Amino acid sequence: MSLPNIQYCPSTLQSGFNTYSPAAQLTLFGSRSKKVSHVLPFTAPGINAIQTQEFNEKRKRISISGVQEKYSLKLEKNELLLTDTAGTHILKPIPAERLDRVGDLSANEHLTMQISTQIFGIKTAANGMIFFEDGSPAYITRRFDYKPNSREKYLVEDFATLLAKSPEKEGHDFKYNASYLDIAEHIRRYCAATPVVLLGFFRLLLFNYLIANGDAHLKNFSLMETDQGDFVLSPAYDLLCTALHLNDSPLALHGGLYEKDYEEAGFAAFGCYTASSFKAFAKKAGVADRLANREIERTLACVPGAIALVKRSFLSDDGKAKYISMVEGRKNCLLLNS
Repeated sequence: MSLPNIQYCPSTLQSGFNTYSPAAQLTLFGSRSKKVSHVLPFTAPGINAIQTQEFNEKRKRISISGVQEKYSLKLEKNELLLTDTAGTHILKPIPAERLDRVGDLSANEHLTMQISTQIFGIKTAANGMIFFEDGSPAYITRRFDYKPNSREKYLVEDFATLLAKSPEKEGHDFKYNASYLDIAEHIRRYCAATPVVLLGFFRLLLFNYLIANGDAHLKNFSLMETDQGDFVLSPAYDLLCTALHLNDSPLALHGGLYEKDYEEAGFAAFGCYTASSFKAFAKKAGVADRLANREIERTLACVPGAIALVKRSFLSDDGKAKYISMVEGRKNCLLLNS
C-alpha cells in the first residue's frame, strides 16, 4: 500500500493542504507552529515483526473503553511515538474484523467527527486521519481528559458507570441495556446547568440518528468535570456511521428513545423514527418544545453541509455513496411526520 496523494487537510478536510493545516496543528497538537507529519515514523501492526511486538506490548498496558484496538501515543517535539505512559493521543488502526468496507473505518470515524463539530457545532475530541509508513490509514484523536499544561486529569464518567451497568451484572450487552431517556434523567440528576446539557444531548442524539450511528451506547456518552467542579457532557467521541459496516438497529440502546417509543404516532404510522418521535422524547426529557423544534429544523438544514464534507473525505467512492444514501434516508424519515 502506498501513501495517498493528500489534497485536503487530513484533519479539517480544508482544501489546499498536503498535510495538517495550521488550524489542525493547533487543535490536534496544541500549536499552529507545530510541524507534526500526517505520516507516522513506523509501520502498521502485522507488517514488521519487531514493530508488531512493540504494538502488542503497548496494547496490553492501555486501558480505554471500547472493543477496537487502540494504542497510546505521546507527542515529543514534532514526532508521535508509541508509549505506555503519559499518552497524549489515541491511535486506532484498521482492525482485522470481518466488516463490510473495513478499510473505510478510520475515514468513517474521522469524517463523522468532523461533520459533528464543523457542521453541527457539537464539541468533539480533536481528531484526524494519519498514515503509517507503509501507507495504511489510521484514526488519531487527542485525549481531552487532561487539564491544560498538566498531567492531572478531569473526572470523566460514562453513562454505563453512572447507571451502574456492568458485564458482571448484565452480561455482554450491559452497555445497551437502557433507553436514551435514562441518560436524560441522569443528566438532570448530575448536571447543575441541566437545560444546557440536555439540549446538547438532544442535538447529539439527533446527529447520531441522522448519521446512522447504531452504536451510540452508554459508554459512548460521558459527563466530565469542569474547572468549576460541576459536570457537563464531555466532548463527543467514537462517532461513526455504523451502517457503512453493519446492518444494525437505528438506535443502539435496547430501550430505544424511551419505553414503548414504538407506540408514538409517527413511529406507529411509518415504522421508523420521525421528527414527532424526537419531539415526544424531548417533552419527556424536559427539553422545551420550541428548542426541540429548532434543533430538528437545524439538523435537517445541516444535511447539505454534511454531504459536502463526505465528498471531500478519505472514504472510498463506494463508502461515500453509501454514507450519503444513509444520511438522505434518515433525513427523509425525520421529514415524514415533521
